[in-house]
Amino acid sequence: MRSRWRKRRQHEPPELNITSFMNLMVILVPFLLITAVFSRMAILELNLPSTESVVQEDGPEFSLEVIVRSDAIEVGDRNAGVLSALPLVDGEYDLEGLNAYLKRVKASFPDQLAVTLLLESDVDYEVLVKVMDAVRSYRVDEPGNFTRAELFPEISIGDAPLMAQGR
Repeated sequence: MRSRWRKRRQHEPPELNITSFMNLMVILVPFLLITAVFSRMAILELNLPSTESVVQEDGPEFSLEVIVRSDAIEVGDRNAGVLSALPLVDGEYDLEGLNAYLKRVKASFPDQLAVTLLLESDVDYEVLVKVMDAVRSYRVDEPGNFTRAELFPEISIGDAPLMAQGR
């Protein structure tokens, strides 16, 4: 009889003890949820520049372009050409001058929201971001409060045209 009893014991499946694993999960899951970083992603919508020029009854539409070159920033109209060139100041791009000039352009064309930003291939990404900030808005100083006013928030990005040989 004893031999039968031993054989039955040997055929019983071993019992899994998952208590320690469950204890680990009870501690680990709340810890991971508490330490998770919930961040808000800000996405800028950028458009590709169009090759078409919209023609109105009174002539071609004003189409603002900002061309960032290795030695200057040029502001112009796609149809009329370069309106202003802002050379480097102490080896840096004149972003304050660009912002001031665009304020004057916005005063002349208050309904204009779009700008095409064209960059040469050797312009750094950091410069692109700074120029986008200068084109999008400007700082308004009010007593005790600093706010931002809108300039040209609809930004399209493209490659700058090659410079003419005479320059």
